[in-house]
Amino acid sequence: MAQIILVTGGSRSGKSSFAEKKARELSDSRLYVATCSVTDPEMEKRIERHRRERSGMGWLTEECELDLAGLLENHHDVEVVLVDCLTLWINNLMYRAEQAGESVTEEKIEKEIILLGSVCRQRPGTVIFVTNEVGLGIVPENKLARIYRDLVGRCNQCMAGEADEVYLVTCAIPQQLKGESNAVKGKK
Repeated sequence: MAQIILVTGGSRSGKSSFAEKKARELSDSRLYVATCSVTDPEMEKRIERHRRERSGMGWLTEECELDLAGLLENHHDVEVVLVDCLTLWINNLMYRAEQAGESVTEEKIEKEIILLGSVCRQRPGTVIFVTNEVGLGIVPENKLARIYRDLVGRCNQCMAGEADEVYLVTCAIPQQLKGESNAVKGKK
């Protein structure tokens, strides 16, 4: 049964670096699951930079825009899986649904996260999910941005419920919100 860790924070907060460090500390048998798709030349350069940064550090890399549960079911051969990030995964689900003339609801996201949690519990090792905390600012002015914010918020709540440990990273400083060492601290 895999341990599930959720790492959240704002854009450029240091959450991905923290998650990668945590994964490296846990095992040399690691898989990096990138959910980002190439949408423009700037994003392509960004993705390539991230690939170079992980190169030679023992990471296997898979790109997965939609079927995270399926990918996790097929990778029992690694001890640690790092999924970066759920926020882009939500974006991908919304885009695919829009292309099909459908929509993504909070209920659908809840079901997806429950499925992900179930798949994680059936595998060995650790699965680390990275996500963005998007609901700390003003209410977006357009409907699509509000729907996106709400879906990511629901995703984060549900994944935090599934997770054994939850960390919030702010200014590259991680704070443990949920987990064994946090519970021990709270008892003192």
